Amino acid sequence: MHRRTIGSSILLLLCALCAVWAKTSFAASNDASAPSAMDEKMHACTTCHGVQGQGRNNDYFPRIAGKPAEYLFNQLQAFRDGGRTYPPMGYLLAFLPDEYLRKISQYFADMQPPYPNADTNPLPQATLDYGKQLVVQGDTKRGIPACVACHGERLTGQQPGVPGLLGLHASYIAGQMGTWRSGTRHALAPDCMHSIAVKLNDKDITAVSSWLARQPRPADPRPVPRLPGKLPLACGSQPE
Repeated sequence: MHRRTIGSSILLLLCALCAVWAKTSFAASNDASAPSAMDEKMHACTTCHGVQGQGRNNDYFPRIAGKPAEYLFNQLQAFRDGGRTYPPMGYLLAFLPDEYLRKISQYFADMQPPYPNADTNPLPQATLDYGKQLVVQGDTKRGIPACVACHGERLTGQQPGVPGLLGLHASYIAGQMGTWRSGTRHALAPDCMHSIAVKLNDKDITAVSSWLARQPRPADPRPVPRLPGKLPLACGSQPE
């Protein structure tokens, strides 16, 4: 598996222009003549991620709506401080303070737009069955916990810092698992996702991401409250 890279300079230019807009908007936020509504200030985010953060039909702008605010805040910090590497996002957030990142996070956490259509690309049923097995049961022999143990039985995430896994394209999920595995994406220590991802092979990642991308919107898409008990392994983004 390999990471996909952006080959379009037009796309990078668009995101760079969005970044400039966001910085000037924040700088002018104390000016009485500047727009005060949060949705106006979030135009730089929604230009790429959709008007309600529902995501785009590609691998680069995933769904961010409805995820726990603390999780979103952690990701914004990571892009700003180097834990995640994507130049347009890094540029967008470079000079934004934590206080404003928390406002952005809560803004999108409060949204629940419709989910995109599920992936329908043909795959062997055995691949999908194996993906479901890993998501629901894990693989105890290899020390791989079930995804539902942390992300909840509905896979909509867990407060305060575990994201939902639904409404994302299989290629995006696979790409992110690849960055966890290679160590190019980092989270707060202890980095539990890296610990899990290094145990996954390409077959595992393809199966899990493909099955997740085919799941329908749950009746209640909100993240579940913090689950009782300990997680399968220590996780810096969801401390005890």
